[in-house]
Amino acid sequence: MRYLPLTDADRSEMLSVIGVRSVDELFRDVPEAARLKGKIDRLGDHMGELEVDRALSAMAAKNRAAGAGPFFVGAGAYKHHVPSSVDHLIQRGEFLTSYTPYQPEITQGTLQYLFEFQTQIALFTGMDVANASMYDASTGAAEAVLMANRVTRRSKAILSGGLHPQYRAVIETTARWQGFEAVGAPVDATGVEDLAAQVDKETSCVVVQNPSVFGHVRDLSPLAKACHDAGALLIVVVTEIVSLGLLMPPGEMGADIVVAEGQSLGVGLNFGGPYVGLFATREKFVRQMPGRLVGETVDADGQRGFVLTLSTREQHIRREKATSNICTNSGLCALAFTIHLTLLGEAGFTRLAELNHATAVKTADALAQVKGVSLLNGTFFNEFTLKLPKPAAPVVERLAAKGVLGGVPVSRLMPDDPAVADLLLVAATETVSDADIAALARALTEVL
Repeated sequence: MRYLPLTDADRSEMLSVIGVRSVDELFRDVPEAARLKGKIDRLGDHMGELEVDRALSAMAAKNRAAGAGPFFVGAGAYKHHVPSSVDHLIQRGEFLTSYTPYQPEITQGTLQYLFEFQTQIALFTGMDVANASMYDASTGAAEAVLMANRVTRRSKAILSGGLHPQYRAVIETTARWQGFEAVGAPVDATGVEDLAAQVDKETSCVVVQNPSVFGHVRDLSPLAKACHDAGALLIVVVTEIVSLGLLMPPGEMGADIVVAEGQSLGVGLNFGGPYVGLFATREKFVRQMPGRLVGETVDADGQRGFVLTLSTREQHIRREKATSNICTNSGLCALAFTIHLTLLGEAGFTRLAELNHATAVKTADALAQVKGVSLLNGTFFNEFTLKLPKPAAPVVERLAAKGVLGGVPVSRLMPDDPAVADLLLVAATETVSDADIAALARALTEVL
């Protein structure tokens, strides 16, 4: 194979097309303090494997792992207990070495678990069909808007002020390059926004998160009706899939497309990825759904089998006819999700959701007793928003210094909005103990 390195002229041309003047400008979103300049400290040019291992282990030890103490961090990524049997099963050779099913009728095992994965997603979202996963929920949300534009032949999306800012950013970036309009509603920290009033005849879809990024739980039925009356679709985003063990499924509230993040089941935090995007819709829209869909059939001998039923991706058909340019799915993560949910069963999934909610209620009650702290939520699942008497970011730093990871300051998600500076997102899952809650309440009292 020939190696054809890029010339300086090649790089300059590519940077020019992107619209930046240098490689440093290309990475301007990375904070200056986080950029490496020169060599890595304590890592010499000539070291043995053992020395390198020791040096890197020492660096890694500076991180504080989620399991090292009280942990209340959420905001779209949640710490749940993943049974060890999940990791054991996905590492079986036939799963771990299988890539995506490009020869689908041969890989019957892969197709079967994807079929079961789709069935699980359709059941607890209350939708008719689900695909075989997306990269993650944020890119899935952007794909959902593109799908709504195709279905309605319109090009204006309304984004809820309770949508996770990073999901919103992914949709807005997609809008910029795919040529549709993404209208963001004002930040909705109190859960009272009226999106129905913004829907008009140009609207292709409304994208709303439930529970919202601030933790508010809402009945979306009136919004669904308003969307349908105007010929638009309702897209519901769920960042904490465990919530569907207790809350009404989006499909029963009238959602047309449901996008969810499946990281909470089987996948774990893993320092930020990989994740698994869940995507479900109504049967009448199935031919506009991105990704791939596995179906069940029988062979010539009448034996049950599975086939890749729909796959309108650019690898299989002409790019201009494809519903998506997604290259692959999160197959192994989808398998981990399927195994974890299968181990739980319906009753176990509901019980897990009950444990999460009960723990969060207990946490909210304890923190609301701290002087100067108020709870913004009337309803929530396992995450809620606190209003502090001072900016939340330094408070979180002081909590961390006491060994408690007390949540996510909203200012970290919305750095340009001074109105959210004193808001703190707190998540509590089944992994939180009574001692953890007491430690957070005590530490918060001390630092305020």
